Amino acid sequence: MKEQFLSLNPSSLWGYFYDFTQIPRPSFHEDQVIEYLIQFAKEKSLECIKDKAGNIIIRKPGTKGLENAPAVVLQSHVDMVPQKNNDTEHDFENDPLKPYIDEDWVKAKGTTLGADNGIGCSAILAVLASTDIAHPPIEGLFTIEEETGLTGASNLEKNVLKGKLMLNLDSEDEGEVFIGCAGGCDSTVWLSFTEQECPSNEYIAYKISITGLKGGHSGIDISKKRANAIRVMGHLLLNIDEKFGVLLADIEGGTKRNAIPRECFATVALPNWEDENIKALAADLEKLYKEELATEDNDLKITIEECTLPEKFIDTETAHTLFSLVNQLPNGVISWSKSVSDIVETSTNLAIIKVENSIINIDMLQRSSVDEAKEYLCQQIKTLCESFGATVQQSNDYPGWDPKPESTLLSKAKVVHKNLFGKEPEVKVIHAGLECGIIGNRYPEMQMISFGPNIREAHTPNEKVQISSVANFWKYLCEILKSN
Repeated sequence: MKEQFLSLNPSSLWGYFYDFTQIPRPSFHEDQVIEYLIQFAKEKSLECIKDKAGNIIIRKPGTKGLENAPAVVLQSHVDMVPQKNNDTEHDFENDPLKPYIDEDWVKAKGTTLGADNGIGCSAILAVLASTDIAHPPIEGLFTIEEETGLTGASNLEKNVLKGKLMLNLDSEDEGEVFIGCAGGCDSTVWLSFTEQECPSNEYIAYKISITGLKGGHSGIDISKKRANAIRVMGHLLLNIDEKFGVLLADIEGGTKRNAIPRECFATVALPNWEDENIKALAADLEKLYKEELATEDNDLKITIEECTLPEKFIDTETAHTLFSLVNQLPNGVISWSKSVSDIVETSTNLAIIKVENSIINIDMLQRSSVDEAKEYLCQQIKTLCESFGATVQQSNDYPGWDPKPESTLLSKAKVVHKNLFGKEPEVKVIHAGLECGIIGNRYPEMQMISFGPNIREAHTPNEKVQISSVANFWKYLCEILKSN
């Protein structure tokens, strides 16, 4: 299999990327990939540092003629988002991915591919391993736990990096260069409940499933009007409750704070004479949603299947509260940027809901390129949830990346792109939490840009990376390094 990837261009990059697909590396389980990087540096006789946070820095001297040029930091994160289809058996902590080539795309069978950000890491390794690429002194910075709160970048030591220029390789659109990003904050909501028994044996239990949605990255894809499975479930349960009355035993949806939830499941019970009514209501709502989501989520499926009647249920009052809260929580785009056209300024994602130990847990992620707007949204959510009797904790607050369109690094990147491809790149601000904001906060003199190849459907099992765009991304990276 690896031979197929080595036949792609550039061979070295694709070889390292294949290696990355074979190393389990979900967030919090990056030990194997960290050891791989340390061993790589040892084999190449390169200086390697593991900082207190667990990040890896690998240094390589500049090539002849560029030995004394300003050092460049090449930065990517080693972890990936572990998402799989419901019918796929895969243990992300132990099993290798199953990548394959489909015409001009590389995909994975039934799971996320990890091109976010394995492609960036592989490009750095290819530069560090090269013997024929002109470059200044290089610092390869491989950060940990980016996908779960940018932990590695947040704990990066202030004096460990020597370079004053940084190329972040964690963007997903060829021909675009990013110079700013949104900051973010997590909101965790707890709603406690008492258990109650079913009032009679004249109840039927059902498993309700919301499936077939595209999901996606909760920053990059939040403007695409994709359905949120938790919100769909909340709407359905509220309707069922208002019309027939419902007992709720369990609810579970979403798996990652930075992914739009694709699926949600609930176990409920209704009086047996409402059997046909609940199925008709679900069918009507499915049709309504499909009409509204025709361009983005037309594969939405609502299924209701009879199941074993649970012994215990969430108390009725708390269930009513939950249905109302889920429907009132803000979700999706809150506001658009007033200074950059077609860019989301502020958003929030209703990311995860689950029941554990008599507590209903809801996780949300707020993003904004304006810190004041992010803080205001967080306060709104906190006030709303507390009015429903819930407990709220807000954490992992990180800053945005303030654009500097006048930087010399960006000017050079524009010239290189035009010389290579006949046009300047599109210069943009991204509605996602790139590590540049945090690293820039620790190294305020650092000039930074971010770019990458075409990666589509990141954070979903449909994730794919375009082979031809990786070749162009590689050419661009090498030319920027050469021109330094």
